Amino acid sequence: MYETILSIHSCWAYLVLLVLIVAVVNALIKTFGDKEYEAKDFRISLFTLIVSHIQLLIGLILYFVSPRFELWSELGGGVMGNSLARLYLVEHPFVNILAVALITIGYSKHKKKLTSNVKLKTIAVFYTIALVLFLSRIPWNTWL
Repeated sequence: MYETILSIHSCWAYLVLLVLIVAVVNALIKTFGDKEYEAKDFRISLFTLIVSHIQLLIGLILYFVSPRFELWSELGGGVMGNSLARLYLVEHPFVNILAVALITIGYSKHKKKLTSNVKLKTIAVFYTIALVLFLSRIPWNTWL
């Protein structure tokens, strides 16, 4: 079960990154190009929100079924002293939860804005920060 969920989590991460990059680039181009907010922009931001939440749920399931989760009881506070255990048990989950929260906040805030430029700028700012956070905590050595 662990291997299956890990595989799904890794594959779905590619989709999340792809969709998030598309959303960020779209919002930035339209913001700096002073273009109008359209239904397509709403769908892109919504799809990004959905796939990131699905990834979060898969990640939470993976976190608790992972053999690494047992390191909490074995190492206790020593998890923070072990860089690999800290990455998988603390940094990666915390930062990615924060990134998904930023996507959620950005999506919610942009819906309340009235003008196109402000809507797109809100998406651009929140989704870009989320993208940077995602990229900072991906375990690149095991993922690629």
